[in-house]
Amino acid sequence: MTEQLSREQVKADIVANRDRSLSEQFDRVLSLVKVLRQECPWDRKQTPRSLAHLLLEESYELIDAIDQEDESELKKELGDLFLHLCFQVQLAEERESFRFADVFEALCYKLVNRHPHVFADTVADTEQDVLKNWEALKMTEGRKSLLDGVPKAMSELLRAYRVQKKVSGVGFDWPTDEGVLEKLVEEIEELKHASSRDEQEEEFGDLLFTIVNYSRFIGANPEDALRKATNKFMGRFRAIEEKVQESGRSWSEFSAAELDGLWQEAKAKR
Repeated sequence: MTEQLSREQVKADIVANRDRSLSEQFDRVLSLVKVLRQECPWDRKQTPRSLAHLLLEESYELIDAIDQEDESELKKELGDLFLHLCFQVQLAEERESFRFADVFEALCYKLVNRHPHVFADTVADTEQDVLKNWEALKMTEGRKSLLDGVPKAMSELLRAYRVQKKVSGVGFDWPTDEGVLEKLVEEIEELKHASSRDEQEEEFGDLLFTIVNYSRFIGANPEDALRKATNKFMGRFRAIEEKVQESGRSWSEFSAAELDGLWQEAKAKR
């Protein structure tokens, strides 16, 4: 009974909402994760792999909060993402692999080692200089290829962007954006003349890859640009939906010309 009471007191202290220092709050979160891991049936079942897709979902939700410029949601989503990081470290501790102290030590070492222009005497006056040094330092850490470390699970649009940025860092790139635009026109023509489904898919992939390449030259992240374009389309389409609902007519009763008119109206407002 005394042991059970003591356990309940510990749990109550963890849950208690008190003014704490940053380190105390950090310890509080870690303690909460440990308790959940021991006493929650769902948490007990989880593995690093089973949580991976949720980690990705939380990242997307965080990006959405950033896009919406919602400070309240941003705070919540940062917490959700941090929870998953804590959970992964807790699982690592259980298999006696590493602890949070090891994570922070590795991070600090990497930050210092890869910023010799800040913490040593290397000169890097431009962002491009920093990126070149960064990739060169990665190669000294045992990587066999410049492209090692590009995550396979990354969205293909962002993966293409990451690959292109890496190779551009060693000078393997178009001299100007004019060459990329010429290549873009060439890829469109090749797609037009593709004679089979497989060939069409291949040429379409080449076209997408070239579009991503061009995004670098105009300083746009393709994921961000596409996300904004999709959000813009969704906003305009919802405006059309409202008009259709207000009309009392079904979608099938609208002609293509009428729908285009509604689209132009929505486009003018957004």
